[in-house]
Amino acid sequence: MPQVNMTVNGKSASGQIEGRTLLVEFLRETLGLTGTHVGCDTSQCGACVVHVDGKAVKACTMFAAEAEGAEVLTIESMAAPDGTLNTIQQAFQDHHGLQCGFCTPGMVMSAAALLKENPKPTEAEVRDYLEGNICRCTGYHNIVKAILAASGQDVSAIAAE
Repeated sequence: MPQVNMTVNGKSASGQIEGRTLLVEFLRETLGLTGTHVGCDTSQCGACVVHVDGKAVKACTMFAAEAEGAEVLTIESMAAPDGTLNTIQQAFQDHHGLQCGFCTPGMVMSAAALLKENPKPTEAEVRDYLEGNICRCTGYHNIVKAILAASGQDVSAIAAE
């Protein structure tokens, strides 16, 4: 079996893989990073979003071998080493942007990519960017509010739902 080498969350990572091993499988099964979720196996839900070389990708659509030599960031990289939540995670907590939490890792990783590209998005831009992420619990309203809050915008006039 071939070996794959990459940097995951700032640390060197390698492992034996089959050619068909998906990045999400490598992260979860080989590295034990189970925060990246598998929701649909069809790239429709976004629960598996990670960053590969700075770009948000659905880890269920990428072979682990394609990440050879890449810098991969997962949801586990978002909080500080002491467990303190980052701005986006804290905003999700503060604005009730999660319920069951299954979609949350992908939503947070997508939000981080959006805010990197567009630091002050409009509500419409947030909704458009999240089109590839499915949440079956929240109705998205508080997720959008959380992302806007994480961008530093005043969301006090936006009603909670």
